[in-house]
Amino acid sequence: MKIDNQQESILKGYNMLLYFAGSMITYEPSEECIVDFWNNGNLKNLPVSSSNPNFQRAALQLRDSYDSGQLSGKNLKEDFLRLFSKTGTPLAPAYESQYKADNENINNQKNGDVTEFYNSYGWVSKFRGKIEDDHLGVEILFLTKLIDKYMKFDDTACSSEMRKEILRFLDNHILTWIKKWNQKVQENSETLCFKGISTLLLACCEDLQSFFSKDVYGYRNYGEFKN
Repeated sequence: MKIDNQQESILKGYNMLLYFAGSMITYEPSEECIVDFWNNGNLKNLPVSSSNPNFQRAALQLRDSYDSGQLSGKNLKEDFLRLFSKTGTPLAPAYESQYKADNENINNQKNGDVTEFYNSYGWVSKFRGKIEDDHLGVEILFLTKLIDKYMKFDDTACSSEMRKEILRFLDNHILTWIKKWNQKVQENSETLCFKGISTLLLACCEDLQSFFSKDVYGYRNYGEFKN
């Protein structure tokens, strides 16, 4: 059975947030992104809402960032480079491999390389050769592709299997390290913008884990979601 319209709208809303937040940690920000997302009020009215405390915290951080006096291309670019620069010593590197050595639980899991997961779907990152496959922005982009694929299925069995695959990707990759990464951003970011963006990425991944777990495992962690 095809997912109902409300569920599809919710998933489209989460994908919109993932596209936005993922791009903000992948590309150096510009004045255009401030106009598009802040000055036009897009981040004051998120396309979905959630009872997840991290989601609510992210929404507050993003709203407050509008009034923080930090909204300029210069400030965001400086913070981006400080946190995520490909050169030097970034304060919050956005690569899965940077956190595996620090996490005993991850070392004890046989998660496989994230590139293997991509290859199993015949997916090649458009950033390959420029950005490593385990960059969070790349992993988030792949997650949106899986969700898009899930929404196109009409068959119950195929939908169920795709739910399991989305959960496997979240549980074996993104959710094994995104909390530590977010903590580094919270500690080192000098703008509420990037604090809000990193918290939003964490919250969306937590919510999606709960959303897709509902039918597979019969539980949710973070309550209800709506658009």
